Amino acid sequence: MKEAALYADRLSVNIEIPSEGNLKMLAPEKDYPSVLSPMSLIKEGIVQYKEERRIYRHTPLFAPAGQSTQLIIGATPDSDRQILSLAGNLYATQNLKRVYYSGYNPTNLYDSRLPAITAPPLKRENRLYQSDWLMRFYHFSVDEIVNDAHPDLDLSVDPKLSYALRNPHIFPIDVNSADHHMLLRIPGVGPKSAKMILAARRFRKLNSHHLRKIGVVMKRAQYFITCHELPTATIQELQPERVRSMLTMDLRKQSLPNAHQLSLW
Repeated sequence: MKEAALYADRLSVNIEIPSEGNLKMLAPEKDYPSVLSPMSLIKEGIVQYKEERRIYRHTPLFAPAGQSTQLIIGATPDSDRQILSLAGNLYATQNLKRVYYSGYNPTNLYDSRLPAITAPPLKRENRLYQSDWLMRFYHFSVDEIVNDAHPDLDLSVDPKLSYALRNPHIFPIDVNSADHHMLLRIPGVGPKSAKMILAARRFRKLNSHHLRKIGVVMKRAQYFITCHELPTATIQELQPERVRSMLTMDLRKQSLPNAHQLSLW
């Protein structure tokens, strides 16, 4: 393993199943210690070699892109909360660079231990990647994305919009006074646009025109913010279910071909 880390940019020790009981059922030869132990060794090696390179320039690189792991989704009844809690713990304790989520694709049809599904859960896989992105780049906690009341992700909307619809009491957010943490919780505002809002409002109060120029997706954000001028009713006046309906309708319209596309078909 040490030799591999001197050649490879990144190593991956795949934990595969989100709970140890289900892992033992599907892969009896594996257990969590046999996965977590090499993860810890890789983490320690990365730290050690980084320290040595600060002293000795010619110290070789050791897995310079870090380490990752993979989780199989849909092969066991584990909830999305279990999956994301495990991923969050691995990011915190093993300093992982990435957790990959792979929708279970049935290939062994004769083993009754495996679930009988007709297709990989690709939409769920996509929602987990979006949630992972929120944890790594938007500083969301696992409990903000999924919790006891909502242990599984909403497949009809992305997890950030789902969070906003489930927490209408924190909206609308004033983009001219909110801190970075709260700006990142607005649907339609990303890390780059949040930083630009903080920088731009030092010089003037921002309105919807400024926000569009910054890159805020106003079709989403307009229901969750207040600014210098914004005539749109917010989630407080419209209620969460109406906002959900309006936004999902917009998404369906975007997916429909326009007249030009139809003529090409």
